[in-house]
Amino acid sequence: MTTAPSPSVVAALPQYDIGPRIGHGGMGVVYEGVHRPLGRPVAVKRLPRMLAEDARMSARFEHEARLLARLDHPHIVPVYDYVQDHGEHLLVMEKLDGGTVWSKFSEHGFTPAQSCALALATLSGLHAAHGAGVLHLDVKPKNLLFTAQGALKVADFGISQVVSEGATLVTHGGQVLGTPAYLSPEQALGNPLSPAADVYGLATVLYELLSGRLPFDSGGGALAMIQRHVHQAPRPLTEVPAPLAQVVMRGIEREPHTRYRNAETFAIDLAGAAAGVFGPDWLMRVGLPLHLTPRVSAAGTRPATHPSVPRETLDIPVRATLVDAGPPPVVLGRQTLVPARDLLVHPKPARWFALAAALFAAVLLALPFTVPSRDLPPLERDLSKPVAVDGLTEPARLRVTAVGITLADVTTVPPAAFELPGAARWIIGGAASAAVESGGTVREYSLRPTTHPMVSIMGAGGAVLLLFTLAYLESLLRSLRRRQSGAAAVVAAAPLGFGLGVAVWLLPSVLLRHEPALWPAIVCGALGLAAAVCTAVATRRRAGRG
Repeated sequence: MTTAPSPSVVAALPQYDIGPRIGHGGMGVVYEGVHRPLGRPVAVKRLPRMLAEDARMSARFEHEARLLARLDHPHIVPVYDYVQDHGEHLLVMEKLDGGTVWSKFSEHGFTPAQSCALALATLSGLHAAHGAGVLHLDVKPKNLLFTAQGALKVADFGISQVVSEGATLVTHGGQVLGTPAYLSPEQALGNPLSPAADVYGLATVLYELLSGRLPFDSGGGALAMIQRHVHQAPRPLTEVPAPLAQVVMRGIEREPHTRYRNAETFAIDLAGAAAGVFGPDWLMRVGLPLHLTPRVSAAGTRPATHPSVPRETLDIPVRATLVDAGPPPVVLGRQTLVPARDLLVHPKPARWFALAAALFAAVLLALPFTVPSRDLPPLERDLSKPVAVDGLTEPARLRVTAVGITLADVTTVPPAAFELPGAARWIIGGAASAAVESGGTVREYSLRPTTHPMVSIMGAGGAVLLLFTLAYLESLLRSLRRRQSGAAAVVAAAPLGFGLGVAVWLLPSVLLRHEPALWPAIVCGALGLAAAVCTAVATRRRAGRG
């Protein structure tokens, strides 16, 4: 693809020497240039052609460009000129040669203190823009640029607001206009926007700079990522001390009213938390050029007796753990764009499935303690030795069963005792049913080993089965919450739930020394199956997967 400017761009800017393309995205293409009379290097942003094709949008952007040109702040990339000519819409801006936050984050990383200082610089620029009535709506590491001297400036204010009227636009193929990783839920849904939307974007950027990852999984494509922002809670930020993490997590609350309402309030809390964590002189030690409001500056130097964690543990740079290939930029013009909210899958009601799961689980947990054991005379024996039964004078047969399964079937001639098979000695735990047939009569006992119930395959196996099924069910539900699994996960929950139900019956039965009969085991297995399937369906519905 050619990087040379089109003839119409050159013709629209006769006072500029226009160089090759140096950047591109869904919101336009950027060329380097030089203002000939002043010899000043500039960056020329060529806005999407759809602006020229839509008179209403063109007029709106002209109004927005005038607002952008009036923004004068040390942490905002200044706009020098705005030109509409030869069918082009061109913004002429300061050219910055220090790279972007993303390029430095990928190559070298930032220490937590540096990341917080970068966030304060960004919030300072955002606060000034918000005061002038301009929202950014595309805050991301690639839109945060450095001067050659290392000062940070925010670029690309307001373009998304004009092109998409604040909503998130998507092609029918699933390509998103904008950057879904940093998108606020209200912007994705096309709801009214406020400075809280930019707070969300910057808090997401700061989360990434502090942890090396995003608050949400990035798999499944752009629409799936937007879906998570709208319907799921972000992963906790565990890589930094709690005071700092709490501020960042409040910045990415789903509901705008529970988030910081404006950039300055966010900056005050962030500066105060950083001072408590890094010490009151942290901004001086970072050495980043900063222009902060008096309230933020005061919070950033709030006295602290000592950092809450050793400083050396916070001087390790964090780097990006994911390669930011990003989705291909949407080419505007002939693309059919629709609001993302029209393509998002909204969660279906899950209340009844959740209530059913809770009911099944409650009955399952109560059943082992409410179903009485058969009233049989106890036969307590050390199963590591031959089992003796009193009162036998003729050849006899001993049959031992549990859960309807025959564990031993042996015969003996008195006075010899019953010699159980080796495996049966270790399988039986708690109690089992023992039927002794001799002289045409049958006597039944509750065979109870004298060893602890857990020192048996029935006891230990029941515990292992319980832990195994719980762990796999939790993993399955987590994949459903993250939209990584579909209907197959609901099907897989059935056998796991059945095994869980059987374990819930078996383990208490063994510990209570009740005979684990067959029909309660089947009932408990069915209850576990029903509870697991209902829980999986409820989780899938809450995740918006049908």
